Amino acid sequence: MIIRRLPTAFSLSRRFFSSKNTPDFSSSIAEFNKELEDIFGGPPASGPSDSSVSCSVSPENLVTELSDVPGKLTHVGSHGKAQMVDVSPKEDTKRTAIASCKVILGKKVFDLVSANQLAKGDVLSVAKIAGIMGAKHAGNLIPLCHNICLSHVHVDLALNPSDYSVDIQGEASTTAKTGVEMEAMTAVTVAGLTVYDMCKAASKNIEMTNVRLERKTGGKSGEWTRKE
Repeated sequence: MIIRRLPTAFSLSRRFFSSKNTPDFSSSIAEFNKELEDIFGGPPASGPSDSSVSCSVSPENLVTELSDVPGKLTHVGSHGKAQMVDVSPKEDTKRTAIASCKVILGKKVFDLVSANQLAKGDVLSVAKIAGIMGAKHAGNLIPLCHNICLSHVHVDLALNPSDYSVDIQGEASTTAKTGVEMEAMTAVTVAGLTVYDMCKAASKNIEMTNVRLERKTGGKSGEWTRKE
């Protein structure tokens, strides 16, 4: 009598959880069914059972079907690959976006910034210019972000004595086929990083936090405002 050894859990897991970029689930399942047929003398039952696994959507079609779901990721193509969205069919509309962030300095550094006594100079003025420059380079920094012509960028930095911080707000505007949310958020992020760079000699404990979109207008989704 020939005793066949059942496949171990390790061999099964190695087959189904391969590190290949595109696992061939269909061939793996067919191979597993063939092993079951060799062991038990017949094909596995096709009827429903508690231990059966039914897959009504093939892996290659899963992403395609998900593309019809509202709120889908537009930077993911039909095959699950990253892509730059083609906005050419869209019409140019007036678009604006406002973003904000906070840089927590601590009392010691806050006092130095307030008195303009840091070695690198005027922190708020330099960070303001850096934020404007950052908005103009968003498309170069973020791989799938479009390069668009900005009609206006404004960055404002204000000292906040209640928590020894700098409150930063950035606004970007354009008339284009895509929005300026990334430009506004890049503006406040670069401004915040510049504040850190200007102050890091005085303290490494500075924290940049709460980078977020506050409001946007224009485009297919229309107007959106953050609700606290």
